[in-house]
Amino acid sequence: MTVIAMWKCDRDNSMFENRKEADAHDKLLELGEQFTRLLEQVVPDVDERAAEEFGLLLARNRQQVIQACKGKPEAIEELVPAQCTVPKLSASG
Repeated sequence: MTVIAMWKCDRDNSMFENRKEADAHDKLLELGEQFTRLLEQVVPDVDERAAEEFGLLLARNRQQVIQACKGKPEAIEELVPAQCTVPKLSASG
């Protein structure tokens, strides 16, 4: 019988065949949790589930978020589904 080592992520019980993947997944979930907390603090009435989904969206797509912060805001547009319409903000806010 063969024994296969598996790593379990504490946050969501995901299983991985190597530690590197497990650590990367755990860091992704931790970042998502921090984004979620930030959103919940800034928008107190936000739905908890929606805040969590948004936090994970930002964490999973952190490279686009980084690009947007470095002066390429159009990188965020890649995250918006085609069927979703996002209202444009006016210059006055």
